[in-house]
Amino acid sequence: MTTVSVTPDTATISAMSAVVDQDTSLRPSTILKTSVPPRVQASYTTRHVGAAFDERPADFHLLTGRTVVPRSGDVVIARVTEILNHKRVETPESRKAILFEGALIMLAYGNRYAADQFLAHVPDSLEPCHLVAAGGIAGTVTQAHEKMDDPTIIEPIGLLADRDGVVNIAHYAPHHTPDQSATVPAPTARQDRPEVIAVLGTAMNSGKSTVMACLINGLTQSGRRVSAGKITGTGAGNDPMIYHDAGANRVLDFTDFGYPTTFQLKMSELRALTIGLVEELSQADTDVVVVEIADGIYQEETAQLLRDATFQGTIDQVAFAASDALGARAGVQELQAAGLHVSVASGVMTSSPLATLEARGVLGSVPVIPTYDLTCDEQATALLVRSCQ
Repeated sequence: MTTVSVTPDTATISAMSAVVDQDTSLRPSTILKTSVPPRVQASYTTRHVGAAFDERPADFHLLTGRTVVPRSGDVVIARVTEILNHKRVETPESRKAILFEGALIMLAYGNRYAADQFLAHVPDSLEPCHLVAAGGIAGTVTQAHEKMDDPTIIEPIGLLADRDGVVNIAHYAPHHTPDQSATVPAPTARQDRPEVIAVLGTAMNSGKSTVMACLINGLTQSGRRVSAGKITGTGAGNDPMIYHDAGANRVLDFTDFGYPTTFQLKMSELRALTIGLVEELSQADTDVVVVEIADGIYQEETAQLLRDATFQGTIDQVAFAASDALGARAGVQELQAAGLHVSVASGVMTSSPLATLEARGVLGSVPVIPTYDLTCDEQATALLVRSCQ
């Protein structure tokens, strides 16, 4: 892993100010208040904050200093100092903006879990760190897949702040989770809302998002109105945009509820997020809600979520994506043992007719359907366990 020592640009520091964010309990004498430099590129994860900043730039400033401690979701303005793995940052519109050294970008601190990429955590200072996800996540990489280049290095200029203190993306999120003491939906409430399908997979790159998009498209082709969302993962616009392209009428993800990532969230937060997102997507004219759970079923938060009574009371069925027949069998058995109904297996393995045949031979009553066949309305609607007529 590359380590670079960066000397802060003192030209960005204009004056000393006794400004303290009450949540950080910092000493006033160690905090600097500075103006926000011009031409800052917001990212997908900070899009709601970026929109507010564009409307009222004078309402914002930066806080910096050796004792400033960022938290997950805090918004940081950072300078790109060395471009390595990530060469682009995703804009609020989900365009991939090319990075140049010296560019200023608006990111959110977050913990990242990506078995095929990086393990990263929120640092305990504003020292140089990394762009750990193109969707706009800042953190310190502690582990990386051997195929990955070293992470792009950034120099935090300061935490974005307004008159209430340090800005967290949760402060500007358009949606909020319910009380975290919320429990299993009552059976009558479950019947009064649309059918909910969760898409899970063996791991990253098993085909979850493509399965989800094809399923959305097939259900839409049948004349049903579909809402789609992503409950867990790392902030990025690619998946929500795919859901839109597939025909979903409404799309939300965890960043709309103020979370940059969901790695290391408490179970109470994940539970509330699941309920809140499904409730927001369950509009009166919605027939089916489809939600994606990131990473694999052994990822720590996912493993807990699958066995949570509230999650099981919210989800009607699971579509499972796998890379091969062995993974499909193990995953389906794991989900069934957790008490979930698996209605279909699909994903990367169905790119191979032989792997598809193998999976059909070991999955018994669970149908194996090639991913793009799910765009057929008859194939998609046959999976529904509750009538949406």
